[in-house]
Amino acid sequence: MPAYIIFTRTQTLNIAELEKYWSLIQETMKGHPIEVLVPYGDFEILEGEQIEGIVVAKFPDMEAAKKWYSSEAYKKAALHRQMGAIYNGILVEGIA
Repeated sequence: MPAYIIFTRTQTLNIAELEKYWSLIQETMKGHPIEVLVPYGDFEILEGEQIEGIVVAKFPDMEAAKKWYSSEAYKKAALHRQMGAIYNGILVEGIA
């Protein structure tokens, strides 16, 4: 079953840290079957709290998603994301 990681950015804290994260993110994807479906495109909130941005990435399954998320390269990049903004991260399984 395909799996999706969804990140929503709710508040920017330090734009320099976010820019560092963004400069590292491509490198974290090497060797991982990841397809970015929504890279901070235009969006509209229909219900719920306001957010600043959203990213949706597709993986072949939950295991592949977790492998990328727990990789050393992503952990290193994620430190900058965490210092740069408040995010929600969701891992969800789709249907075939």
